[in-house]
Amino acid sequence: MKAWDTMDANKPGDISDSTFLTVAEVAAMMRVSKMTVYRLVHSGELPAVRVGRSFRVREEDANDYLKNSFYNAG
Repeated sequence: MKAWDTMDANKPGDISDSTFLTVAEVAAMMRVSKMTVYRLVHSGELPAVRVGRSFRVREEDANDYLKNSFYNAG
């Protein structure tokens, strides 16, 4: 039996249920430049998956990053 045969691919929270965004889509959502998104990805602050020569970011990870980045100014 192979290792992947024991995995339940249809369980909730599986990565196949995720929506992936391009760097340009994340930049538009955050209203920053694509270079800023690349810097976040390369620094490890924003998790991403490499697909060929490009990156994809899970929509959930982008939303989590924004939620955790709020700054209380006063």
